[in-house]
Amino acid sequence: MAGFIVKRMLQAIFATLIVTLLVSYAIRMTGDPALMLTQGAGSISEADLARIREALGVNEPFFVQYFGFLKDMITLDFGRSFLGGTSVAILIGNALPSTLVLAFWSMLISIAFSIPLGITAAIHKGKTVDQIIRVFSLIGLSFPNFWLAIMLVLLFSITWNFLPPSGMSGGLSYIMPAVTMGVILMAVNVRLVRTTMLETLNSQYIMVARAKGLSETKVLYKHALRNCAIPLITYMGLQFGGLLGGIVVIERVFNWPGMGTLAFDAVGARDYPVLQASIMVLSLMIIIVNLLVDIIYGLVDPRIRTE
Repeated sequence: MAGFIVKRMLQAIFATLIVTLLVSYAIRMTGDPALMLTQGAGSISEADLARIREALGVNEPFFVQYFGFLKDMITLDFGRSFLGGTSVAILIGNALPSTLVLAFWSMLISIAFSIPLGITAAIHKGKTVDQIIRVFSLIGLSFPNFWLAIMLVLLFSITWNFLPPSGMSGGLSYIMPAVTMGVILMAVNVRLVRTTMLETLNSQYIMVARAKGLSETKVLYKHALRNCAIPLITYMGLQFGGLLGGIVVIERVFNWPGMGTLAFDAVGARDYPVLQASIMVLSLMIIIVNLLVDIIYGLVDPRIRTE
């Protein structure tokens, strides 16, 4: 098991290096930060632009800047914002917990509802309950997340005045953004759980378990669900990446003070260090989650450790 974990960690480090290289290069292709910051300032001499580039640290060749960024990243030094001069690490430290908590509640809502609904649909295959669950999951898949977010605000904040429309101000403010993301994820997971459970319930070992007189609850949740775990873990790990990508839109709709809002504002302000660090942190989160998924694979199914 130790060798398996080390191998996956080395792969994660390699993926991190590739991501940092691509992100750094792509952001530098967006233009000269000195020119962006001096737009509308009238006539600027080349000497003034050179001094601004030196002050920003963007006058060095690309790979010199890149390796400097890697060195600083290890010490969590992401530089300072071009606009306010605030430490980027402080900005991310303030925004990241809000995004992670929102992502956690979204995934929890999805898992809490999709597993029992998917199992219910599988054991009632072709019946009315199955048809209802499948129709509602299809409807959930058809909703754009920003549209669902706006509808929830109109209904629960404006019409009923039950939940706060935006911002992070207490437990009630988590409900609408978490439900918005959770419903989209749940719609996919219900169909996945149903499909994998149907395949598992037709397996011979399930028939043997039932023949031994085990209760249906133990057959479903101890034996069948355990063997459905690997595809579920796989997809939920991939969903986390999509969740962080989609959360940018959700955070803007609900004015949520997270990484999505931070990155979006950095794009509009052309705040190069903040944008680069935001993308890097979100990318690292995805890599870490997928590393944990690989490790859980090895715990659930020992055969994977030999791959």
